[in-house]
Amino acid sequence: MDVILIMCLGVLVGSRFFPKQYKKLCERLQVVCTLALIFCMGVMLGQRPGFLQELGQLGLQSLVFCLVPVAFSVLFVYLLTCRFMNGREKRNKRR
Repeated sequence: MDVILIMCLGVLVGSRFFPKQYKKLCERLQVVCTLALIFCMGVMLGQRPGFLQELGQLGLQSLVFCLVPVAFSVLFVYLLTCRFMNGREKRNKRR
């Protein structure tokens, strides 16, 4: 959580207080720092004892955490589309 707060603070400071001429430099620095963060997270995960044994379970959990929000998002959009677009289609047929 601390990392996300620091990254958001960096984006805020970079967008508000740095001159426009340094915008491209700030964008590149943010990308480099994000890549370094992802690399460090990978190194920390790789150092965990028993990581390879946990990888199967972590992969399954990640899949579930991915599929459940996607499924509910699709369902939500479908229900909203059915509710609000049916009236519009009926009005278009009358014309």
